[in-house]
Amino acid sequence: MAKNPITSPLADADRDAVGAILQATLVDLVDLSLIGKQAHWNVIGKNFRSVHLQLDELVVIARNAADQVAERAAALGVTPNGTAKTIAASSGVAEIETGWLKEEQVVTSITASLGSLIARMRTRIEETDKHDLVSQDLLIGITQELEQAHWMWQAQSA
Repeated sequence: MAKNPITSPLADADRDAVGAILQATLVDLVDLSLIGKQAHWNVIGKNFRSVHLQLDELVVIARNAADQVAERAAALGVTPNGTAKTIAASSGVAEIETGWLKEEQVVTSITASLGSLIARMRTRIEETDKHDLVSQDLLIGITQELEQAHWMWQAQSA
């Protein structure tokens, strides 16, 4: 293996721990963006337009956050892996049904996916406290955005 061309400000053990957390986060965020697009293309029903547009907003949040996470990993000397094979093998985000989806199905599915992702993000925030406060701060900011989106999705079915 070639020497890592990117040096890390963290000790090796901390870099590895944070790298694993960032990789898991990257995978979940990329998958969330893909699921958001899948639902965006297939949502139907009386509230189609508002759900369709809200899905686009979610995809933007997930894609931007994934990019920030991947770039943080790279800055720490950890190579991010966002390949389809890796996403399929290791995402913690629940799959969404294929085919046409009534807006109620989409709202329920996205709300549940965001809820479980937020729980994992909060665990990751706690874990990064031991290793890297800068990465922790990034995860806190992303979680704040996800929690706001979660609230808005919950409000759809309240």
